[in-house]
Amino acid sequence: MAEPAAAPAGSPITARVLTALIVGQLGLHAAMAGLRMAMPLQALRLGASAWTVGVLLALFAAAPVLLALHAGRLADRLGYHRPVHIASGLALAGMGVALASVWLSGWWTMAALCVAASLTGSAANLGMLTIQRTAGLGARDATERMRIFSWLGVAPSFSNVVGPVAAGLMIDGTGFAGAYLLLMALPLATLATARMVPRLPVAATTARSDRTAWDLLAAPGLKRLLAVNWLFSMCWDVHSFAVPILGHERGFSASTIGFILGTFTLAVTGIRLLVPLLAHRIEEARVLGGAMLGTALVFAAYPFATNPWVMAGCAALLGLTLGVAQPLIMTTLHQVTPDGRHGESLAFRSMAINGSSTVMPLLFGALGSAAGAAVLFWSVGALVGSGAWLTRRLARVRT
Repeated sequence: MAEPAAAPAGSPITARVLTALIVGQLGLHAAMAGLRMAMPLQALRLGASAWTVGVLLALFAAAPVLLALHAGRLADRLGYHRPVHIASGLALAGMGVALASVWLSGWWTMAALCVAASLTGSAANLGMLTIQRTAGLGARDATERMRIFSWLGVAPSFSNVVGPVAAGLMIDGTGFAGAYLLLMALPLATLATARMVPRLPVAATTARSDRTAWDLLAAPGLKRLLAVNWLFSMCWDVHSFAVPILGHERGFSASTIGFILGTFTLAVTGIRLLVPLLAHRIEEARVLGGAMLGTALVFAAYPFATNPWVMAGCAALLGLTLGVAQPLIMTTLHQVTPDGRHGESLAFRSMAINGSSTVMPLLFGALGSAAGAAVLFWSVGALVGSGAWLTRRLARVRT
C-alpha cells in the first residue's frame, strides 16, 4: 500500500487534513468516554464498592500521567502515523479486554476492567499528544494555529456526548457486550482517517541523548504557561465536582443539575467555534489573563446563585472563560517550545491535566466536606484570580 506523501515543514493544514485530525481524536476520546461511563455501571451491578469504582475511574487518568513523557517523545521521534496506529491498537485492546470481562467472574472481572481502563486511557492520551503536535507543527503562523486548535478543541466536547450516549443506548438495548463492540468501531475511524494526514519531517534534534525531558522546563515562559494551564485545569475539575454538590444543597433534581452542566459544555463548544473567526484579533497572553480574572469572578458569584437559571448563566459564563483558554494555551505552548520537542512539552501539559484529575478531587472532597461547596468555589476562584499575573510575565517573555 502506498505511503502518505511527505509534507514540507510548515505546510498548511487543509480542511481535509483538519477533518482527519478531528475525527482521529474523536474516535479515541469518544471510545474512552464511553468506556469510562460503561465500566463503572458494570462494576456496580456486580456489587463493587464506591471505592473500587473510584479506583477504576482514576486509572483512566493515572496511566497517562505515568506514560505521558514516553508518549510525547514517541511522537517527536516517529511523527504522526505510527503513534496513532499504536494508540488505536491500545484502544482496541482495551475494548477487547472490557468485552472479555463480560464473561469473566469474581476478581478476574475487576482485574480486566482495570486493565481496560489503563489501556484506553493511555491510548487516548498518546493519540491526543500526537494529534495536537501534528496540528501545531502544520500551521503556518500563530493565527492559523489558534484557529486549528479551536476546531480541534471541539472534538473532546463532542466525544463526551457521543461515547457515553452510544454506550448507554447499547447497554439498555443489548447489554455491556454490545456496548463494548460498538465502542470498538470508534478507534477504527481513527485508523481509517490517519492516511489523510501527510507526513511531517521529524526534527533531527530529537536524536540527542545528552538531555532529559526536565531540561525542557528551562525554556523561557514554559513553566509559567504550564502553571496557567494547571490553574485552568483545576477550575474544570472543581466545576464538575462542586456543581452537583451545590445543586444538591439547593434541592435541585438530577435533570436540573445535568442541564446546568450541559449549559457549560455548550458554552465551551460555542466559544471554540467562535475563536477561529476572531483569531486575528486575539492577543493570547492578554485574553488568558482576562479569562483567569473572569473565571475568578464567576466562581465568586456561583455560591450566591439559588435559582437554576442563574446557575446555568454562571455555567455559561464559565464555559466561555475556560473554553477560550485551551486553544490559546496550545498556541502559546507551541511558540515557546524549542524545535523538535513539542511532543514532550505537550506531555508536561497532559501530566498536569491528568494529575489534577486524579488528585484534586480527593482534596476537593476533603475541603467540600469540611467547609461546603461555597468555600471550595471561593478558594479556587481566589487562586486562579491571583494567578493572572503569570500571563503578564508570559507576555513579556514572548515580546
